[in-house]
Amino acid sequence: MAQDRVLIVGGGPVGLVAAAFLVAEGIPITLIETQQDVADDLRASTFHPPTLDFLARLGVTAQLIEQGLICRYWQFRDRRSGAIATFDLAELHGETAFPYRVQCEQWKLAKLLRAQLEACGDATLIYGARAVTVKQDADKVVLTAERVDGTMEQFTGTYLIGADGARSTVRSQSGIAFEGMTIPELFLSLSTTFPYHDTITDLANINYIADPDEWLVLLRTPSLWRVLMPTDPTETDAAMMADAQIQRRLQSVLASPKRYEVVHKTAYRVHERVADRYVFGRILLAGDAAHVNNPLGGMGMNGGIHDAANLSEKLVAVLRGANPSLLARYERQRRKVAIDTVQAQALRNRIDLSERDPEKRQAFYDRVRATAEDPVKHRDYLMRSSMIASLREVESVQ
Repeated sequence: MAQDRVLIVGGGPVGLVAAAFLVAEGIPITLIETQQDVADDLRASTFHPPTLDFLARLGVTAQLIEQGLICRYWQFRDRRSGAIATFDLAELHGETAFPYRVQCEQWKLAKLLRAQLEACGDATLIYGARAVTVKQDADKVVLTAERVDGTMEQFTGTYLIGADGARSTVRSQSGIAFEGMTIPELFLSLSTTFPYHDTITDLANINYIADPDEWLVLLRTPSLWRVLMPTDPTETDAAMMADAQIQRRLQSVLASPKRYEVVHKTAYRVHERVADRYVFGRILLAGDAAHVNNPLGGMGMNGGIHDAANLSEKLVAVLRGANPSLLARYERQRRKVAIDTVQAQALRNRIDLSERDPEKRQAFYDRVRATAEDPVKHRDYLMRSSMIASLREVESVQ
């Protein structure tokens, strides 16, 4: 019966991971995605160790590693004086099968999972369809979607997972509040072929760079370096994205006699928000539909994938006869992580990197140096920043 299916709205990493977990357990799914093809833009690119552990259960971690870049080390740096502290993820041996981060564009994961699902008889993938309305009763959820030709179609399932991003139709249709704040500055993301690793000799592949006037993040991918920096929100899009302005800003990061080749550029507003509930009857939220935060620390996509793994496990149990109240535990666990770990750490990172007070900035430098130099503190810090600690801590949340 159609209503025995789980509906999933959103074909990004979170929706696809949820779909893959469910079909691996023999649960049929119908996934509805607005885009016809996977957009090969440069969004999230950092995969934390426990995320790689989750994805290994789906058989895609090895391929991500092949297409990505293994990063054992990451750094805090000062924009003028250089490295402050270097953290070695090899310290996580014994805690994870993958004691490193992998830098790999999220669209590569999406393509791997799409191909896996397209070969599975339990998965129906509907591309080019936009969710319009969501209704539920005691037994089922009915989703109305609009195809690209304007025709409307209804889909029925036992449960519906809303993994349709920060502007989630599923969340808004369910009347779920999404409170929080918007960060004042825009975040400008630039991708360049410039080889920072050949020019700055002690540079790690992942770098959080503090500066009182303009913090930076430098992230290396297999073929590019990504530069993330804050931008004045009063500047017009035309001025912000003008080639001369982009060149000026990149030259200020590191002077080069040649023009920077910029492969991709985008500016976006950043929000810190958490849905006031993740479970509304038979409607379930995950990923950006449930929580959004700034990208400093790479916890957004990773947290969303952790949502998908947690939710899928509990949903399988419910569909096999467990009490539906088990889904409320998903909400309690993952909402706690979103507020206490993901959002709190991302906000802390932004404050530390942009600190203007010299004494507070020096205190931050002293603190991270001391942490990196102490073996116990070093390991504990990596357990938290890699999201392993939060996954274990919420197991005590009933």
